[in-house]
This record gives sequence, structure tokens and C-alpha cells, in this order.
Amino acid sequence: MAGAAMVLALTVAIGAGYELLTAGSPVAVAESADPVAFVGSDTCASCHETEAVLWHGSQHRHAMDHATVETVLGDFDDATFEKGGVVSRFYRKDGKFFVETDGPDGEIAPFEIKYTFGIDPLQQYLIEFPDGRIQALSIAWDTRPKEEGGQRWFHLYPDEDIPHDDILHWTKLNQNWNFMCAECHSTNVRKNYDAESDTFHTTWSEISVGCETCHGAGASHVKWAESQESWWPFGKEDDPQKGLVVDFNERTGVGWAPDAETGQPIRSKPPNRLRKEVETCGFCHARRSTIAEDWVPGRSLSQTEVVSPLVEGLFSADGQMLDEVYNYASFKQSKMFDAGVTCSDCHDPHSAELKLEGDGICLQCHQAAKYEAASHSHHEQVLPEIGCPACHMPERTYMVVDPRHDHSFRVPRPDLSVSLDTPNACNDCHADKSAEWAAGAVEDWFGPKREGFQTYATAFDAGWHQKAGAAGLLADVAGNPRAPAIARASALSELASRLSPANLDLARAGLGDRDPMVRIGALDMIASLPVQQRWSLAAPLLADPIRGVRTRAASMLGDVPAAQLAPEDRARLEGAIAEFVASHRLNADRPESRSALGSFFASQRRIEDAEAEYLAALRLSPRYGPATVNLADLYRMTGNNDRAEQVLRDGIALSPDDPGLHHVLGLTLVRMQRPDEAVEELRRAVELDPTDPRYVYVYAVALHSTGKAAEAIDLLAAYVADHPENPDILLALATFNRDAGDIEAALGYAEQLLALSPDDPQVRAFVEELRNNLP
Repeated sequence: MAGAAMVLALTVAIGAGYELLTAGSPVAVAESADPVAFVGSDTCASCHETEAVLWHGSQHRHAMDHATVETVLGDFDDATFEKGGVVSRFYRKDGKFFVETDGPDGEIAPFEIKYTFGIDPLQQYLIEFPDGRIQALSIAWDTRPKEEGGQRWFHLYPDEDIPHDDILHWTKLNQNWNFMCAECHSTNVRKNYDAESDTFHTTWSEISVGCETCHGAGASHVKWAESQESWWPFGKEDDPQKGLVVDFNERTGVGWAPDAETGQPIRSKPPNRLRKEVETCGFCHARRSTIAEDWVPGRSLSQTEVVSPLVEGLFSADGQMLDEVYNYASFKQSKMFDAGVTCSDCHDPHSAELKLEGDGICLQCHQAAKYEAASHSHHEQVLPEIGCPACHMPERTYMVVDPRHDHSFRVPRPDLSVSLDTPNACNDCHADKSAEWAAGAVEDWFGPKREGFQTYATAFDAGWHQKAGAAGLLADVAGNPRAPAIARASALSELASRLSPANLDLARAGLGDRDPMVRIGALDMIASLPVQQRWSLAAPLLADPIRGVRTRAASMLGDVPAAQLAPEDRARLEGAIAEFVASHRLNADRPESRSALGSFFASQRRIEDAEAEYLAALRLSPRYGPATVNLADLYRMTGNNDRAEQVLRDGIALSPDDPGLHHVLGLTLVRMQRPDEAVEELRRAVELDPTDPRYVYVYAVALHSTGKAAEAIDLLAAYVADHPENPDILLALATFNRDAGDIEAALGYAEQLLALSPDDPQVRAFVEELRNNLP
């Protein structure tokens, strides 16, 4: 479009007042709109026609939509679907779409479909309730062709029985669109939860993922375009960013060329310190939680989000995706990210499709002569042909029908599958063969030493499973400057339970790291230090430029006596605490946030405030165990053990298989001098979770104190055989065996403890005492 025509089109569009659909009422953007206002993708399309065409056919454009004949893909012609004895019926009435299914009370009732969610390979449907909640139905439509198994209704949890009072039921907390889904499927979402009335008035500027999701509010860009003085070719450009919030210029003037010696592609200039594209895409393509709603594209994701590190249950020990973690954490582990590759090197940013077909996307940088050769793939006779992603980006299927590639771009490591039971790309295809077979084949092809870029699997496996050497292995990862920052951050967090004078310097270094996730991991590591030592290390981060770092620092410094601080220190602490509290008030619809606030207030001895937050958490989710435990502990702090017992028994009645509730009830009964009942509850906790060292230790101490020393020793010895580095259990074993007269066994455990803490004078003295008492 010519310059003058484009300006005219923009003027007409804005002058007419462009309507932005919201969950409440339409909002008009006038010609004099605030520069930070959102203008909508149709306005952008007035000038950016090519990009608009690409976007309009994208999944981003169809991330969410109003339910109409044009947008609904499922069979609503009186179709039925049965699961767990519930028959759901999909039908139309008066031009609207309905489902008849089990509601929040378990009774069958009709519900209107208000919105569609996604298009490929499945489409979900959203139902709005009078209190502003919008809930995602767990029965979805498979949009794939029939010959691929699609064109059918299916349940997203096919192997689980989910009654109406389960948190995963479509009407309950974990299927709530306002919290779980909205901000990644629509533009400029404001949740607007009212805690007093327990209602939502959630709004958006655009119902789907529009231009401004990635480019930021566009009113300032429109003003720039309307200005003849800064519009080429009529005059000079006085704003190189053209009024845009972010300039995605990371690939400008950048090329890739093969290294003369290795043949590996090398970026023509180092990547930016802040990877704007990756952080922007990560807003929706990361496993994270929101702490503020003022997200601005192109800034650090940690400014408004808490990104999940590599933790057990979400990732395999080597960092491969396990649960739905999307792509951000995977990509930030990769050699590609380290080298400077960014999202738009491979994906068209407007259609989100790959820029080239097949291996062409990889061969933009990697030499075909080297990587398409039989000597590299060793699969030259395989039909259908396999491409680079099969080995380096293995797929995992989520939501039953949605295969997604792991973006960590790793070399296959079936040898780790042998030793650590991690998945590997080889056995994804060769499921009839063993991991040992695959590991042997890879070693024959490439030799015994083929670690790849991600080398931390053994460390995280040891840390997650209490294996020998865990502290040292995790320290090696945390202190390795070549390890991905997200891995270093995760290792620091894992070291929190293994903090010692020997590794405290790692935390100090992490607190000054350039990556905010590493700084947060270092804060996690020191959270259990005495208050004055904690303050001296963490206080500088109360003024960190990244909000996520400031709020984490505040969360662990709430118990610092403010009256003892200098005025400037007190001001920094109070400011960061205000941000921390605001982050949880934003998520007051979630029991996790209410419980976190309760614990924070309890650390400040604000007993009534803490109690109110814990009770609010349990109103939101009566089965939320941490709130039950924390509330009971609050009552213990105030000397009300009877009330603590009742809270715990109420929790166990709802969640009888929660080991934490039985464990804390056992401790409560100990304080109430009811040892027999206490031992039974502590035993039940260990029975439900025999891997938790705290449960095992406390149960063993209880057995020992009730005269069952042999049982206690046997229990601890069995645990330490598999988890040889728990200092509390080693000390208990040494002490119990000494008291039982078995000095030799006691010395053996004490020497194991000394090996873990060679500089601890008390442990050294204990060992010497036992040696002197050997028969």
C-alpha cells in the first residue's frame, strides 16, 4: 500500500472508533487514544496486509473465538459421548450450541457453549457461568481427518475417573479459563477477580492472539504512521522504532557461516544479552505463573512471570519435556539457543509455520554434505525417510492427540535410558528393542564419548532421588559457566536442601548472575539460612531490576525486623514486600497464592491475617493439603493443638491418601502426648510415601522413643541403603546403634556422615568418641 493511502486507511479506521471486543462491553479506541492503548489486529491489517493474511490463517488467530456456525468444528447434531457412566449430548437450539452433561453438583444439565478454543488437532469449548467464571469442557473435538482417527468426541483424561467434586472436573478450579488459559489465548487479558464476592469480570482487548500480543500496544505506532513529519518518503524518521513497543531486530544483519575447522555454523555476531524474541514467545510457550499483568513484549519473562525450573514431574532428569512444559524451557537448554538461534530463524512469526519444509529448515545452517550423509543418520534405507527432528526433536503427545516436538535439540542418549531410565529418540521408533541395544548401536556409530550439550542428567537424577554424590554433582552443574542458565538455576534450587559452607559460595555467585532465573535459584538455595545471614546475602536483590527476583527476595525476608533497618533498607524491603503481596492478591482465586500469603503473614507473626488466608485457600479448594498443614501449624504456634487436630482430621476425611496430612497429625498427637495414635499416623505417612526422608526419619524417631529401637534401625538402614547421603538419617542410625551397643555399626554410619561434613567439629568429635569405644 502506498504511504498516503496507508495513512488514509489508518485515519479512517481509528477515526471511526475501532471496537475491541471484551468479555464485558466493547471498548472504543478513539483517534486521541492513549499511546499505550491497544488498537486491534484489523487496524494493523490496514497497512500490514501480507502479515495479516499469514496471521489470519494461523492457530494464533483461532486460539479463541465466539461460538458460531463458522467457528464451531465439532458435531453438535445431537451427538453423544459416554464416559464413566455420564452420557453427554451435544446439540443446537435457537442458533446456539449446547452440551448436556454433568455440572458442578454432578447433576445432568444443559450448558451453552460461548467460545471455541483452538482448531488443530483439537478444539475445546468454553462455558460461561453467572459469576464470570469461564470453564473449559474436558470433552473435546478431534479435528483431524477421519482417516487419521479424527472427527470424533474424546475426553482429555481418558484413563481417569473424574467425579464432579474432583479439582480436574470441567467445572472446577483446574479447568478455569480465567486463570489457566486466558492470557495465552487472547490479547491484553485482565483477570479482574474479586476476592470478596468470589467473582470474575475478565476482559481482553482482542479475543484471540493478535498482533499486539507480540508487538505490544499499537496506538503509539498508529500515531507515528499518521505523522507526515516522520513518514518515509515525506520526511526523516525521528523514531527508529516507529512507535512500536519492541523492535525485533535480533536477526538484522546476522548471518551464519560454517566454521573452517569443524564445519559447525557460527553466528556472524554474538547474540543479544536479552533474547527479545524468545522471551516474547515464552510468554505463552513456557510453564510459568503470573505475578503481574503489565507484561511488555521484548522484556525479560521473569519481569511478570515465575518460570518453572527443571523439576521432577515436569521434566526428565536430562531436561527432556515430560509434562506439558511447552517450548521455552526446552529451547533455553539447547545448543541452538546458546549459539544465538532465535524463534524466527525457523518459524514465520506471523503464520507460526516452519519457514521451509522438511530438513530444509535445519540445512539453512547445517551443511547438507555432512548432515544428510549416511555416515551421520545411519538410516539411509529407512522408509518413510526420517528427518532431523526424529532424532533431535522427539515428539511427546499431549491432550491425547497433540504431538509436540521437544525443542532442546539434543543428541539421542539411550545410554542414559539404561542408567537413569530417561526416554530416548531411538526407542521411540524401535520400541521393540531395548535401551541397551540402542546404546550399543550409537556407540558403534559414533564412539563411546557422545555427551551432547546437556550434561546434567546424572546430577538431577541424584538430587531428585537422594542418591550418593548428589550435592557434589549439583554443585558442578551450578558452577559450570557453560551449562545452560536454566540448568544452573535449577541446580541451585535443588541445593537448597543440601546447603553447606562448602557450597555457599555458589549461591553468592548465583545472586550476581546476569540471568534472573539463576538469581532466583540462588535465593531459593539460601532461604533456610538464619535471618541475619539471609538478609546480608539477599537484601541487595530487593532492588533488582527484575520484579520476579525482587518478589522472591521479599518472600524470604518478611521475618526481618524492619525496625532494626536503616530507612533506605526499610523502604526497599517494604516496596518489594508490597510487590510480593500484590502478586498473590492478583491470584487470590488460587489456593496456592492464598496459602503462600498465609505463610508469609505467619512469618511476620500476623496470626489473624495468616489464618484468614489459609481459610480462604481451603474455601477455594477444601482438598488443598498445604493449606491444611499450614493452618494446623498456625494453631500449634498459638498453643491450640485441639483445633490443629480437628483441621487435620477434616483434611484426612477429604484426602485420606495425603501422606503430609498423616505426618503432621502424627506430630500433633506427639505434642498432645498420645504416642500410640501418633506412631500410627507417622507409620501411615511412610506407607503412603516411603521415599520422603522427613517422614522416614520422624517415624523412626517415634519408634525408637516408644521402645522399638530395632524396628527404627531397620527402617533407617533400609532407607539409607538407597539414599546414602541424608545427614539426619545417618546421625540417627549412628546414635541408635550406639545406644543399642553396636559401636561398630554406629561408627560406620558416623564415618559416612563425616565424609559428607568433613569440616564439622561435632561430627568429627562423635567419630573419635566411637573409635575410642570400639571393643
